[in-house]
Amino acid sequence: MNSGPALVSILRQGDTLVASVHTALDDSEMIRFQNDLVRQIGEVRARGIIIDVAALDVIDSFGSRTLRSIADIARLRGATTVIVGIQPEVAFAMVRLGMDMGQVPTALDLEEGLAYLARLRAVGAS
Repeated sequence: MNSGPALVSILRQGDTLVASVHTALDDSEMIRFQNDLVRQIGEVRARGIIIDVAALDVIDSFGSRTLRSIADIARLRGATTVIVGIQPEVAFAMVRLGMDMGQVPTALDLEEGLAYLARLRAVGAS
């Protein structure tokens, strides 16, 4: 995103992309993250997307909407998105402000997010 430390890393694990947000993103960085992730979904033919927000101590309404948009775009491209790592204080603030992740599944951490996607694949295969 810039020449400094990476704000977001996107790694491929099989047919899953794991995007870790390392620091708070401003609105333009959030849009760039969305565009980069959506591009990679097509390039690697991802079936699962995990967005790890554990490093964030705030998720504002724009960030929440952008994460939901990423999940909607990914779904239209054939991938399921799971948001993982929402800190307890962040979850509390989001609920108090009436913000949520809509229909986007959430999980406690990366391990649970991967397990969720594996369960979906198992159900789909049967």
